[in-house]
Amino acid sequence: MLTERITSRNYNFLDKIKSVDYFLILLIILIGTISVFAIYSTEGGNFSYYTKNHLIRFTAFFLMFLILSFVRISTWYRYAYIFYFVGLVLLIFVIFFGITSSGSKRWINLYFLNLQPSELMKIAIILCFARYYHKIQSLDIQSYKFLLQPIVLLIIPCYLVITQPDLGTALLIAGSGIAVIWLAGLNIKYFVYTGIIILVSLPFAITFLKPYQKSRILTFFNPDRDPLGAGYQIIQSKIAIGSGGFYGKGFLKGTQSYLEFLPEKHTDFIFTLFSEEFGFLGSIILIFLYVLLIFRIIRIGFSCRSFFSRLFCFSFSTALFLYVFVNIAMVLGLLPIVGAPLPIMSYGGSSMMSIMLGLSIVMSCKIYNDVRISNY
Repeated sequence: MLTERITSRNYNFLDKIKSVDYFLILLIILIGTISVFAIYSTEGGNFSYYTKNHLIRFTAFFLMFLILSFVRISTWYRYAYIFYFVGLVLLIFVIFFGITSSGSKRWINLYFLNLQPSELMKIAIILCFARYYHKIQSLDIQSYKFLLQPIVLLIIPCYLVITQPDLGTALLIAGSGIAVIWLAGLNIKYFVYTGIIILVSLPFAITFLKPYQKSRILTFFNPDRDPLGAGYQIIQSKIAIGSGGFYGKGFLKGTQSYLEFLPEKHTDFIFTLFSEEFGFLGSIILIFLYVLLIFRIIRIGFSCRSFFSRLFCFSFSTALFLYVFVNIAMVLGLLPIVGAPLPIMSYGGSSMMSIMLGLSIVMSCKIYNDVRISNY
């Protein structure tokens, strides 16, 4: 039976309003505003399809974030497993009824939005694991019995996403789940053994990759091997970022973007467009905003009394860092090209929804930070 122990206040409406983290809201609005102008720039300064949709989605999901922030943290805890199960059902639904685009079947047509369940699974896996480890927060965490269950829960959605195929998102889901396991306190020896096994099996795993995935890996090591094919994106991305210099070319003056040399500029390569127009200085400011956002989430985690809330905040902040790092490293040529949108900045409803959902749970942790969740 789930009970709540409120140790300091009764959480009336005024208490909830006072407990809201307004600095977190400010950071979200700042990044969201920058994203709207960046998408506007991808359309050459025209308030057209992508800009309108991105603005509508950001506004709608921001309002969703505000509303869901007041959902009690015990409610998120209670329905964590159901959330995971729903995400799993949606991933299976994609196999039979999903929309195919560019050779991948990843979306469900909801008429007002093409939902990508794999994006929601990034949050579902963190929520599910946070509840799981909240219940066994003891030395039992090192037991093989309690280690097998989360591994199975992690492998199933990752496998379903890989079959779409979407290896990049599958790796990010795996990274999110592993972050929770690490922060829950699992002995480091398990990670060392797993790392060794992965390194040994890599040569064999590569043989199972799709031809385009193998090409991306080879291009990562030598982009010039196919400058007009597989290496085109990363070469143009590096040129655009480098041409921005320290101060950038100025808003709406990115030549690589407007001359259509830069592909996918409104999604995975939005950071490249931003860097070309605002240069090194602008890029550092944007990265600094993400750093502030991540540290704010960590600070909220430290203020929470329940292990579930702390674990979710720490894990989500780690996952958010992973999403930002992978996207930026990818467009800089430090990692192979994968489908990894930049949180809030990139065009895409499912990505925006999942990030806002995660942030709303973080805000719920802040508002109800005195709640202690106990199991009997």
